[in-house]
Amino acid sequence: MTSHWRGNGARALIETLVGCGVDTCFMNPGTSEMHFVAALDDVPEMRGVLALFEGAATGMADGFARMAERPASTLLHLGPGLGNGIANLHNARRAGSPVVNVVGDHATYHAALDAPLQSDIAALAGNVSGWIRTSSSPATVAGDAAAAVAAAMAPPGQVATLILPADVCWLEADGPADPVAPIARGTVDEAAIDSVAKLLTEHADDPGSVVVLLGGNVCRAADLEAAGRISAATGAKLLADTFPTRLERGAGRPHVDRLAYLAEFVELQLAGARHIVLVGSPEPVSFFAYPGRASRLVPDGCTVHTLTGASDDSTAALGAVADLLGTPVDGFTPTAPGRPALPTGSLTAPDVCNVVGALMPEGAIVADEGNTAGIFLPGATAGAPPHDWLCLTGGAIGQGLPVATGAAVACPDRRVISIEADGSAMYTLQSLWTQAREGLDVTTLIVNNGSYAILNMELERVGADAPGPRAKELLDLSGPTLDFVSLSEGLGVPATRAATAEELADQLSRSLATEGPSVVEAIVPAGI
Repeated sequence: MTSHWRGNGARALIETLVGCGVDTCFMNPGTSEMHFVAALDDVPEMRGVLALFEGAATGMADGFARMAERPASTLLHLGPGLGNGIANLHNARRAGSPVVNVVGDHATYHAALDAPLQSDIAALAGNVSGWIRTSSSPATVAGDAAAAVAAAMAPPGQVATLILPADVCWLEADGPADPVAPIARGTVDEAAIDSVAKLLTEHADDPGSVVVLLGGNVCRAADLEAAGRISAATGAKLLADTFPTRLERGAGRPHVDRLAYLAEFVELQLAGARHIVLVGSPEPVSFFAYPGRASRLVPDGCTVHTLTGASDDSTAALGAVADLLGTPVDGFTPTAPGRPALPTGSLTAPDVCNVVGALMPEGAIVADEGNTAGIFLPGATAGAPPHDWLCLTGGAIGQGLPVATGAAVACPDRRVISIEADGSAMYTLQSLWTQAREGLDVTTLIVNNGSYAILNMELERVGADAPGPRAKELLDLSGPTLDFVSLSEGLGVPATRAATAEELADQLSRSLATEGPSVVEAIVPAGI
């Protein structure tokens, strides 16, 4: 605390956040948060980024955290505002993204009156938060903010929700608080390292009998290089979670296949495995239950071993195993450079993926919510120049556009490519307005097939009765047809439409070479 400091609780809070390294706030505020908003002029180091929907603000904070490797803050309005933001906070939780989630509340003395917007904010926050606290007074708010940042940074990262009564903001406070040291990552378990190294050595003459499964936060270049060394030395099969938090891939980096989305394909990937080594990953399970199919996807007779948990230092553990096996530091197989040829003719979903692979610039950040239309993207981009891939970690759609926006705020010197399905785009299309307002270099490619194609697929897979016209109508996005060129331009982002492969290649090339945001709508046949 500083004895000469003068200001209210909101200013003490914001100065504390900045002092703890949180200098960006994605917000959609209301009346209870107006003192926080007003205090931004007193603390110019805090960048306020306006989102037109709370679910966009929370997704932006997730995208920022994944690329900046530190938290952003949100500012949401009471329980209903938090409710609007929960889907993308769920995705952030699954990603292990550090987010300081600030939720305004009624003044402490007003809460007992049960005003129309009164709700149980803590109960809502409990679904997505690893840490929750309500600031009780302006004397404690700065310390609460510092604790929230430390909690958000607890490995592997989590949502820390600070509930902020309005009077705590407007009353005079004592000043900012010093940072609180976050919890360190778990130490490497030497016994687990020795055991896993022994297991790998014993099965080196039976390639594929051991699967090393990397968690969503264990897919950075250093992790993949160590895992690649292990695979090259022992024949172990490498797999990553279906939806990694941040996957560093492309030419020169080790390649790793991701677990498939469909359970039957995972069963094929794990066929023949006698041992699975978990590295910061849970056991593989099916996304949904299906009649007559297993939910736990570990093969019968296969033994599961844990090298590290989600909060442990998996990078150090993988390196230690590789060193114990005696593999050289460059003993991994790099991905060979290569791009697909530009397609021609009428446009299909595979063509869209090949155009992306042919044109992706070096250092791109890809936010992937292509869903069924993006099935071919991993193969089409495997040999592209080095890039980062951000996935739909929690499965709650409406993540792609805001995650791309937050990533662009975190990395203004890199091109962000948002691959977006038409149905998913409509959940958080407001993100385009924020991209225009902030002048962000985001290329959004919306693949328009006029349907919820993934749900058409799931309708058959869950064993439901043969769909009739009423059921099919609920999964059809035509009539009226979504016009993403008009929608994008109405939000301040220039847009074009492509119906052929040549048109898409030309429009995507121009978008990638132009500063600021733009949208390319690719029209493909119904289905995938």
